[in-house]
Amino acid sequence: MKNSQLLKSLIVVSSLWCLAIEPVLANDGKQERINSQLEALAKPSIRAADLLAQDANPTAVKITGVKLNPTSTGLEVILETATGAILKPVNRNEGNTLIADIDNAVLALPEQSEFKAENPAAGVSAVTVTQLLDGQTARVTVVGSEALPIVTVKGSEATTAQQPVQPELEEGEEEIVATGEQETGYRVRNSTTGTKTDTPLRDIPQSIQVIPKEVLQDRAIIRIGDAVQNVSGVNYLGGYQGFSERFSVRGFQNFFNIFRDGIRVDGYTSYLETTDLERIEVLKGPASVLFGDAEPGGIINLVSKLPLRDPFYRAEATFGSYSTYQGSLDLSGPLNSNKSALYRFNGYYENSGSFRDFVEAERLFLAPKLKFALGEKTFLTLDLTWTNETRTPDDGIPAIGNRPANLPRNRFLGEPFQNIKSNVFSAGYLLEHQFNDRWSINNIFRAQLVNLERYFPLFDSLDETTGELGRLRYFSERQDNAFSSQTNLIGKFSTGKIKHKLLLGFEYTKITEDGTFGDFEPYDSINIFNPTYDGSEYPKKASETFFRDDSVDKYGFYIQDQIEILPNLKLLAGGRFDIFRQTRTEQDLGQPKLEFKQTDNRFSPRFGIVYQPIDAVSLYASYTTSFAPSFGTSRNGNLSPFKPETGRQFEVGVKADLLKNLSATLAVYDLRKQNIVVDDPNSADPNDSIQVGEQASQGIEFDLAGEILPGWKIIASYGYTNAFISKDTTGFEGQQKDNVPKHTASLWSSYEIQKGSLRGLGFGLGVFFVGDRFGDLDNSYVLPGYVRTDAALFYKRDNWRVGLNVRNLFGQRYFTGSDGGRLSITVGEPITVIGSIGVEF
Repeated sequence: MKNSQLLKSLIVVSSLWCLAIEPVLANDGKQERINSQLEALAKPSIRAADLLAQDANPTAVKITGVKLNPTSTGLEVILETATGAILKPVNRNEGNTLIADIDNAVLALPEQSEFKAENPAAGVSAVTVTQLLDGQTARVTVVGSEALPIVTVKGSEATTAQQPVQPELEEGEEEIVATGEQETGYRVRNSTTGTKTDTPLRDIPQSIQVIPKEVLQDRAIIRIGDAVQNVSGVNYLGGYQGFSERFSVRGFQNFFNIFRDGIRVDGYTSYLETTDLERIEVLKGPASVLFGDAEPGGIINLVSKLPLRDPFYRAEATFGSYSTYQGSLDLSGPLNSNKSALYRFNGYYENSGSFRDFVEAERLFLAPKLKFALGEKTFLTLDLTWTNETRTPDDGIPAIGNRPANLPRNRFLGEPFQNIKSNVFSAGYLLEHQFNDRWSINNIFRAQLVNLERYFPLFDSLDETTGELGRLRYFSERQDNAFSSQTNLIGKFSTGKIKHKLLLGFEYTKITEDGTFGDFEPYDSINIFNPTYDGSEYPKKASETFFRDDSVDKYGFYIQDQIEILPNLKLLAGGRFDIFRQTRTEQDLGQPKLEFKQTDNRFSPRFGIVYQPIDAVSLYASYTTSFAPSFGTSRNGNLSPFKPETGRQFEVGVKADLLKNLSATLAVYDLRKQNIVVDDPNSADPNDSIQVGEQASQGIEFDLAGEILPGWKIIASYGYTNAFISKDTTGFEGQQKDNVPKHTASLWSSYEIQKGSLRGLGFGLGVFFVGDRFGDLDNSYVLPGYVRTDAALFYKRDNWRVGLNVRNLFGQRYFTGSDGGRLSITVGEPITVIGSIGVEF
């Protein structure tokens, strides 16, 4: 019945799509133009020499001149073109800088490669117009001397007249201008996560949701888990043992599916930082075609801030409940007079307590970044991050019966002495070179060095009648190193009238893990109803009895083509071949070392189509795949290795611009994870297994983000997720997946007064709903649903910002998630107040 309901939904969406396409194709006013375009496709040149020689985009608008026209409110930037073509800037703000990108535009100034002007108008210190590396995008940058300038960017036909000549618009067309006032908001138009190229979201046949830094600031967010609550289909499950974050995307946990600037990061050893982030991008569904081995639910990509050409300085101090103190710095600007060397530095310090007894944390994060122009078309960016953290691990509370135990929210069931220490260092570079206006190449490298020490008693068993919780001594040390390199060649060319954006890439990652573990001997139990803390520390290194040494090599070769058949019909096709080699060793103290070797190969394809019946609407459909090799020491009874788990997804959806700065996405999907290891029902040996298990997730998602009116911003979502065991031999078939609510919804909206004596005063209100979900795969207990309300009050004046945020305004008791069993459930925070004061200069 459930599958038939989803099938009906898919049929309805597909039928509506076909109905939308038919009248457009039959439109008498455009049929001849379409026929002529199709005729031009008949004999395209496909010789390599021709592809390299031809113009990558013969329809690109050539900008031949730049004029600046001061106005009573700000500045007009007039871009002259030979034909007076319509220019459609896509703009954003960075501090007091307005950046407007014009796609399908080539800078063709007669006597210079770029345009620069100093102090052209009151309140404006600099204007530059440059060509981006892709050779297809022109960028206008306007820097305010003290605040964000009010700027209009538009095109005109080349003329000697002082006033611009406006071209006539075709019926249904509207000129889009970029102003510093209008682009503040929650909407992001472009993303690199879905294609590894800068592509409009409306042209990508997959659901991608973006959380910009404005949302992080307005909600006073410092954790990734809090941020993703604004995205449909993504659930925050709480901290793993209180020191790292766990998520599920479309019903599948994504512990190791977190990336920073396209390279996988270690999300297991500590909380991930948001201080140096420009935005967070969530790609839903299988993503192995570009990112290699991954769970099928999706990935989270953290996009870091880049160095700025003009000085920017920001400092913020935060004070909150439970003795929480935080401070951050964001500094950027040029290192020399010609701005060929830029820098950016982000720093963060936290010293905090918790609503949980004995739980506290201290954290320091530093992130310097340098960018150098090695030539007119070559750039090198150096990137370092360092995190040092000491935190109290917290396994939460257990379940009793069919609900979480009825305990006070502050009840801690560990020991006051326990701690986790992590030291994470990352160093890397991005080297970019543009051969010409059609072809470019980039190489990314990052080394990540992780040292982690964990020291605390583990929960072992619970007597639900007496409340006695058995515990085990636990100590471990890990040294994890990862070295990753990517090389991407990007080319734009045409075969006849068909446009291509081609991506060829290679990725190599080397991972080494060296871990030692304690003896797991019994530790004193604790009564959850009447705890008495033992406080006796046990030896650390002297208790080590188990050792593991692992080495993993990953090789990935991928190709992708973004094909524009017609201006409103686009295809996306790609594939990746991965080679995954593991060498893992295990040794118990005094026993021989065991070595396991395993090699897996896998090809992961992806296909998608986007049709835009009108400029503001994109209809799309896609097929995507994923794979994840089994752990090298996981073997069958005959010691044979298991094949990789695989995933596949069918998705259809609609993306629409509802208003000028407000967009929405509606997606329907069917997602399957296959090759799951289950017991062999036909074997008498309990160690024999077969790979016939399957987990399914079917759902509908809606996301809305942007600006309704000037100053009124909104980000909202709704997700229906039916995640269940579709094939199994051990009695779980038909069971719901743990930690996956069927219904979730979120709404965050803020309004800032734009005029008058109260200008700069703002308010924010958020409501987050999570439905009932099972805490384990046995479906033996339920984590009850909840509605949490957040609120904010802030005031901006000149370069100052003061804010007050309240989370869980009404003190709702709730639980974010479990570890998949009955002993560890994460407790949600009670009412929490956060005050902040920041200054930019």
